Amino acid sequence: MLTLPDEIINLCQPFEELFHSKTWEKAQILLIGAILAPGKRTVSSALRVMGLGEQTNFAAYHHVLNRAVWSSLELSQVLLGLLIRYLAPDGPLVFGMDETVERRRGKRISAKGIYRDGVRSSKGHFVKASGLRWISLMYLAYIPFAARIWALPFLTVLAPSERYYQKLGKPHKKLTDWATQMIIQLRRWLPDRYLVVVADSSYSVLELLKFCQSMSKPVTFITRLRLDAALHEPPPPRRPGQRGRSRVVGMRLPSLKSLLDDPTTCWTSVAVNWYDATVRELQITSDTALWYNRGKGPVPLRWVLIRDPFNQFKTQALLCTDIDVEVVQIIEWFVMRWQLEVTFQEVRTHLGVETQRQWSDLAIARTTPLLLGLFSWITLAAAHSDETKLVGSAAWYQKPLPTFSDAIASVRRALWPTSAILCMSDSDGDIQNIPKALLNRMIHTLCYAA
Repeated sequence: MLTLPDEIINLCQPFEELFHSKTWEKAQILLIGAILAPGKRTVSSALRVMGLGEQTNFAAYHHVLNRAVWSSLELSQVLLGLLIRYLAPDGPLVFGMDETVERRRGKRISAKGIYRDGVRSSKGHFVKASGLRWISLMYLAYIPFAARIWALPFLTVLAPSERYYQKLGKPHKKLTDWATQMIIQLRRWLPDRYLVVVADSSYSVLELLKFCQSMSKPVTFITRLRLDAALHEPPPPRRPGQRGRSRVVGMRLPSLKSLLDDPTTCWTSVAVNWYDATVRELQITSDTALWYNRGKGPVPLRWVLIRDPFNQFKTQALLCTDIDVEVVQIIEWFVMRWQLEVTFQEVRTHLGVETQRQWSDLAIARTTPLLLGLFSWITLAAAHSDETKLVGSAAWYQKPLPTFSDAIASVRRALWPTSAILCMSDSDGDIQNIPKALLNRMIHTLCYAA
């Protein structure tokens, strides 16, 4: 039986009813082991760090991932409920959506494909990677102890390659199809809240935007807009005695590219909260229009053209499906999306994503979403810990605010001294006193071990 700190127990209890009692006991050990283990996040490493390296029934712990009956979707719902309860009891909820590639090889991994490696690629250098593509929906929340926005994953789904669907003889499910399904699920979980979803240009698709507007309770979607997008005026009113069907859109508007090159375009200077907790001055122009392509219904939107007066980034355009949102708010919500890439990097560095070695389809579909969700759970645990105020700085590096490395270190500090964790096996050996200074150095090293 594990003996855990009260703040850890309070954050674990909501998940207990989703598991069978015996499965829940093993799941807790794997959870704490995944937090404490340095390096690879495999079941074996979790068992070793928990002092269970000599357990002969080690296969039962693998069964939690590849055989036990429990729902990842229900876990996501409970985790989202915890995030909302502690971080945003009221007001608009902003979510980010993006995909990442988990580099994996092996003949037994059936859902893998060849994708562009966004981590190693650049504008002039294209790198391909074999692996699994995941789409993650993250809650963009202000974290008090870090004094900035963090992207907290709670729902992650596997988007297999097109070749995978061809082998099964099924139609390919595109990224936007997965995004639509995830937004439907999000609205079901939060039926009464104002929801905002921000994403990159991969999700700037008319069908997805129109679907978000057509829901019984619409979801505001913000993404990039092409500078050559076909924008139109609203359709003119129907004339008396007019025959035939009514017009879908009005006159074609000048493209955003032409507005950028037009010297008569009126630009407005605004101050925007930037991703690095600073305020940045931008020049913007904005209006409403209908985005329309033949064969697809028109989508009313508000577009925002943004340029930097200091020429530090290229001029770009954003769109928002809610035309009543303030322009500065649209930009600030979209800027929050940049934290998604930080989260993907943190889970690779500190939670061992891409180091797990599961081969069964069910274990693969469960493990990576669990590790991403663990990022959010550790953030909540750190917010309830008194150790979060401790920042891992040194004489040559003064860190002003905590980062995720400090968050996971604070949770590890709360877990390591627990006698049940340090002594999972029989203690028949001689007792040896360890100097306090040496013990503190050992604990600090373990807490910050990736």
